[in-house]
Amino acid sequence: MAKVAVLMGGSSFEREFSLNSGKNICASLEAGGHRVVPLDTNEELVPTLRSERPDVVYNALHGKHGEDGTIQSLLEFLEIPFVGSPASVCHRSWNKDALHSSLIKYRDISGEDDGVASWPPGVYIAKDAFKNMGAASALDLVESRIPGGYPVCVKPAHGGSALGIHKVQSVEELATAILDALSYDDAVNIEQWIDGVELSVAVLGTGWDARALPPVEICAHTEFFDAEARMDATLVDYYCPVRMESLSPDPAEAQAIRAEIERAALEVYRAYRVEDLGRIDLIWDGGAARCFEVDVSPGMTDNSLFPLAVEAAGLSLTDVLNELVAQYV
Repeated sequence: MAKVAVLMGGSSFEREFSLNSGKNICASLEAGGHRVVPLDTNEELVPTLRSERPDVVYNALHGKHGEDGTIQSLLEFLEIPFVGSPASVCHRSWNKDALHSSLIKYRDISGEDDGVASWPPGVYIAKDAFKNMGAASALDLVESRIPGGYPVCVKPAHGGSALGIHKVQSVEELATAILDALSYDDAVNIEQWIDGVELSVAVLGTGWDARALPPVEICAHTEFFDAEARMDATLVDYYCPVRMESLSPDPAEAQAIRAEIERAALEVYRAYRVEDLGRIDLIWDGGAARCFEVDVSPGMTDNSLFPLAVEAAGLSLTDVLNELVAQYV
């Protein structure tokens, strides 16, 4: 068995999520017989890694530094194998505004003109544009720039756990929402608001060997699946696999829609060249799978969606993590 360093904690807004994920990952790997070295990421990380000399690293960091390519670049520099996507992939997927260009490029290269994934159109504006260039004076243009106008979704251009996300009903609410989003990041995305069945599709594998696990249906008791609902299990219900009646009253049509949802998730996963594991968040709007986020470091907490999908697929988290680690040892 391998000596596995599990990186967790860190200094991002998602530190507590990461610590909880790391705890469960350590337990699963220990159950698989591995020697586990849990490491909080601080100024002693590199000296400790060089001293411990793990066979492989499992990155359980969420948010900044864990998903933006920072820790991956460092591990590549140190020549320590790690589970998950390389730095170049993480850097690209960290930018939520890159989805449309990544899909278009993938379709051009692969020749798959019949792609099924789509994305909410919107605009990206950097904090400096608001702070130093007067972008706030042009917020009246948002309604004409977003198909369908209000409501719109305002969210940090980078980050996860739904931190800083707002459903904005009018231009009067826009500035406050943008300021809050910018408190988490240095740029903001303002996008078309999509209503429908909210879903998360966990994916295992790399390239054409990647496979989608059963989609998780998310039914938040709050207005949408916000940060509060993600932290409080009493505020959300999960169904895995997705309920067929949520997709269509006709069983055959519902099954076809589920297949399309899984295909869309795989298209996005492959377009970004995600490796080993990931999660694609999307909304089925009644006619298309509208993808809006790629997660290269899926949560593994007691309330996380990835372990739920693993269980629904008839797998054990210990076996899944063992397989991911084994390929690098």
